[in-house]
Amino acid sequence: MPDVNPTRIYVDADACPVKDEIYRVAIRHGLPVSVVAGNFIRVPQDPLIERIAAGSGMDAADDWIAERAGKGDIVITSDIPLASRCIKAGAAVIAPNGKPFTEESIGMTLAVRNLMTDLRSSGEVTGGPRSFAPRDRAAFLSTLDQTIRRIQRQRAQQPAPNQG
Repeated sequence: MPDVNPTRIYVDADACPVKDEIYRVAIRHGLPVSVVAGNFIRVPQDPLIERIAAGSGMDAADDWIAERAGKGDIVITSDIPLASRCIKAGAAVIAPNGKPFTEESIGMTLAVRNLMTDLRSSGEVTGGPRSFAPRDRAAFLSTLDQTIRRIQRQRAQQPAPNQG
């Protein structure tokens, strides 16, 4: 019996440098992808890939993803508050550099983000995150593949619902 709720990959797409990699992996695994952006974004013509223009509101794309992502889904984002919301909903969350966000790491990650925001606003810190490198792309592909396989194993081990 087919899985009624297959794993879906949600992409916080506005500044995502690994969209093409996500499409290739998702198509290889037969997983649907929701590419969510504030406005129009180009996506491949494939029935597994849907484009969502969530609107230009401040957190419109984040809210759209957070309202839908849940257990068994994968969210790709570098947005730490969105990552936190999705983890709380049970989704697996991966940054474009391949770093997984987890229940264990998200609290500290949020705290560091808030501290850095405060320091930047007071003029203490300049600069941002390091630039995206080829090794980040490789790490991302590896983490995404491992996450898909882990979710598939977990789903395979779940007992089938009673059909009575």
